[in-house]
Amino acid sequence: MSDRQTSRITAVLLALGTVGALGAIGGCAGNPRGPYTPTREAARNPVLADRLAREAADLLATDADKAERLLRDALGHDLYNGPAHNNLGVLYLQRGQLYEAAGEFQWARKLMPGHPDPRRNLGLVFEQAGRIDDAIDAYQTALEVYPDHLPSTQALARIQLRYDRVDEQTPELLRAIALRSTPEWRDWARRQLARIDAP
Repeated sequence: MSDRQTSRITAVLLALGTVGALGAIGGCAGNPRGPYTPTREAARNPVLADRLAREAADLLATDADKAERLLRDALGHDLYNGPAHNNLGVLYLQRGQLYEAAGEFQWARKLMPGHPDPRRNLGLVFEQAGRIDDAIDAYQTALEVYPDHLPSTQALARIQLRYDRVDEQTPELLRAIALRSTPEWRDWARRQLARIDAP
């Protein structure tokens, strides 16, 4: 990662921590109205936006370019479609565009207050940017919103072990993973439990 990319990521992460994401995104595109704002309020169509966002979600793994076009169209019809922001963030994260991904996950987090995915995804951005404490906080916030969210449980346990941040919650997380995950995750959780329980 270049120094310029690191500087951009640091700048956006600082901005996201101190300025609401809605304001941060609006100023980033150079368009005072924002990149997805319809030309007039009457053009807003939440039903069409939902349909486009669902169609895009089915294409995320197979046709990222088409999924991105559909998500942008969805947001043009309804700027407040949280799943479209979240999935656009997923595409950016897959491409390593952490700055853009963080902005979209912040939008989604605000628009989907009871959903853990945008919070966990923001944690992944922080983790890739090397902001481990912020990533842990984001994963914990996802679990506060939805205590049984397995992907957030896995992410929190993994980062705690990887960065030697094991605490009293870690064995509980590992036990949940060992009971509810795929065979690979279950084996991993059992090995980690045995390691941290060893005298």
